[in-house]
Amino acid sequence: MKRDGIRMVILDWAGTTVDHGSMAPIAALQDLFARRGIELSHEDARRDMGLLKSDHIRAIVALPSVEAQWQDAVGRKPVPADVDALFDEFRPLQQAVIAQHSQLIDGVAAVSQEWQQSGIRIGTTTGYTREMLTPILLEAAAGGYSPDSSVCPEEVGAGRPAPWMVARNAQLLDGYPPSACVKIGDTVSDIEEGINAGMWTIGITRTGNLVGCDRATWQLLPAAEQQERLARAEQKLYDAGADFVAEDLPACSRLLQEIEKRLRAGGVRQI
Repeated sequence: MKRDGIRMVILDWAGTTVDHGSMAPIAALQDLFARRGIELSHEDARRDMGLLKSDHIRAIVALPSVEAQWQDAVGRKPVPADVDALFDEFRPLQQAVIAQHSQLIDGVAAVSQEWQQSGIRIGTTTGYTREMLTPILLEAAAGGYSPDSSVCPEEVGAGRPAPWMVARNAQLLDGYPPSACVKIGDTVSDIEEGINAGMWTIGITRTGNLVGCDRATWQLLPAAEQQERLARAEQKLYDAGADFVAEDLPACSRLLQEIEKRLRAGGVRQI
């Protein structure tokens, strides 16, 4: 269907549409490294969130604090084969914890249906493999969120920040030109992915990885700490090149309207 203005939106999963605070990967990663006698901090676990999980594990292993603990625990520095072994062990750990952290974030079902009814097609990208994403897709559909397409890193040969998952979604959904499409996600790699695909980008703060709180924990934080965390996440996303930032997905509706206004005035995103 031809449509003036925005034609396609590409959404991330954990921290953007499901799993408030992107908690599932953290739990699985900390368990994974604890089995090797390595204490993985929340900060180190979240640092490269959004990457294909094997790439994420590789980045964690390369951190000086983790490499030093590995040396103490194993008696040598980690090698590439260790990353492969960690990823093989990570997969069932992640599968086990996903079921506990796949709930839709408040407002996602309603706003996604509203966008689709207006003619905007919704694609998705992720750092999860297809095996990991499948149960999330099923639970999301049961809750009222059914994107028009989903693409995983192994299906296109590379994860973020490469634009190939976005490109495959665009092909599946007839989503072009890139200046009429928007990438929305909660990590730096989400923003980089969208920029590399030539799209507008919107970063997500409150429900995402950079704030890093599930809904219950967030509600217990003092207002001053909430504002500090939001401001810090917002700055990181703008530093990464985001065109706009919002607290959650429903708050993106007004930003999509602003982008459409610019498009209809002849504006395009500068690549």
